[in-house]
Amino acid sequence: MDGPHYTRVRRTSLLWDNGRVKILVVTPHYYPEGFSITPICESWAKQGHDVFVVTNRPNYGYGRILKEYRRVQDETINGVRVHRCFLFARKKSRLSIIANYLSFYVSSSLYLSSLKEDFDVVYSFSLSPIIAVSGANKYKKRHHVPHYLHCLDLWPESVLATRAMKKRSLGYRLLYHWSKSIYSKADEIMVSSPSFETYFREELKLKDVPIAYVPQPAFLSPQEGEDIIYCTPNNFLYAGNIGSLQLVENLVLGFSLLFEGEATLHIIGMGSRKEAVESLIKEKRLEGRVIYHGPLPRKQTSRYYGNCAGIIVSLKDEGYAGKTIPNKLISSLCFGKPIFALIGGDGRKLLEKTGGAFFGEGNTPEEIAEGIRAFLALSEERKKEMGRKNLSYFRAHFEFQKTVDEITSILSSGRKK
Repeated sequence: MDGPHYTRVRRTSLLWDNGRVKILVVTPHYYPEGFSITPICESWAKQGHDVFVVTNRPNYGYGRILKEYRRVQDETINGVRVHRCFLFARKKSRLSIIANYLSFYVSSSLYLSSLKEDFDVVYSFSLSPIIAVSGANKYKKRHHVPHYLHCLDLWPESVLATRAMKKRSLGYRLLYHWSKSIYSKADEIMVSSPSFETYFREELKLKDVPIAYVPQPAFLSPQEGEDIIYCTPNNFLYAGNIGSLQLVENLVLGFSLLFEGEATLHIIGMGSRKEAVESLIKEKRLEGRVIYHGPLPRKQTSRYYGNCAGIIVSLKDEGYAGKTIPNKLISSLCFGKPIFALIGGDGRKLLEKTGGAFFGEGNTPEEIAEGIRAFLALSEERKKEMGRKNLSYFRAHFEFQKTVDEITSILSSGRKK
C-alpha cells in the first residue's frame, strides 16, 4: 500500500525513548465504545507514558447515554486517565445527530480551551465528525505544543457519501470551510488510507500540511479461550459498523435468497442502520439464516472468527469515502480466514495484495447470493490457503504494536507549525 508519499520509517526522539511523555488524546469515542483508540492509549500507558483522554459519555449505537456513565466525568481505565464531556445522546432523528455532534464540539472545546495541565503532544483520533477534535487545535494554540491528527473518516466527504447533504447546498459549503480550517491547523495528518491524501490535496486544497499513511491498528485479534461452535454449516461473519455505507441490509437480503441451511450470516456491531437490519430480519423471517448478536466486547467477538467459513468485508464503492480501508478489514486478516469481499478503492487493492479474498461481482442481494454460492464452491484447500495468506500479510504489515510504534514515531518527531 505504500506509495511514493508513504515511506513508513521510524523516527526517534530521546524524550520518547528515555522518558515519560505526557500525551493528550482527543477523541469522540472511547471505551466501552468499540474503537481501536482504546488499546492504543492503553499500550502507551503500559509503556509508562502519562495518557489523558478527552472524550464523550458512551452513547454511540445505544440511542442513550449508558446509565453507569451518566454522572461520570473523570475515571482511570487500565492506567489511562479519562475525562468525559457533556453531550446529547445520539438517537434516530437527524436533529438528534446534529445535537449530538454540536454538544460534544462545544463541551470539549470549552474544556480544552480552559485545561491548564501541560502535555508534550496532542493526538486526535478523528472519526465522525471532524469538529469533534476541533478542541485539540485550541489546546495546541494556547500551550504551543504540536497536534497530530489521525484521520479515519473524511469530512465533509462523509456527508456526501451518506447523502446527508448535497454538494451545492449552503450547509455543505459551510461545513467544507469549517473542516478545511480544522485540518489545516494540525501539524501533521496521518491518514488511514493512502487515497485520502488525494482528497486533502485536490478537494480541500491543503498543500502545506505534511501527510503520512498510518493504518488504523486492528481492533480485534485472536483471544485465549474456546471459539464459538456453530450449530449449522457454512457460517459467515460480518463484524463492524452497521451504517449506510456498509451494505449490511443487502447482505441480509442476499442470504435470504439462499436455500434453508445453505449458509448462515452472523452480524456483530452497532451503527445507524442497526434497527433497520433488525426489522428486516424480522420482516423476512430470517432468524434462522441471519443472526444479529448486537454489539459484543472484543474478546467475545473474537470467538466467532475461529470456526466461521468466511469473513465478510463490505463497503459501498462511492466517492472518496468508499476508497477507505475499514478497520474490520485489517482486523479480519489476523484470524487467518478467507474473506468474501464487496469493496473497492484502497481496501480492494490491499486484499488483492494479500491474495486471501474472494471478490463478489456486485452488491445487489441477487449478486451477493450468487457470490456466496461461488465462494462455497471453492475447494477447502483453496480457502485454507487464502486464510494463510491473509495472516501472513497481517503479520508483515499490520501487527498491532508495529502500527502503534508508527504512530508513536510520528508523535515523537517534534514537528510543529
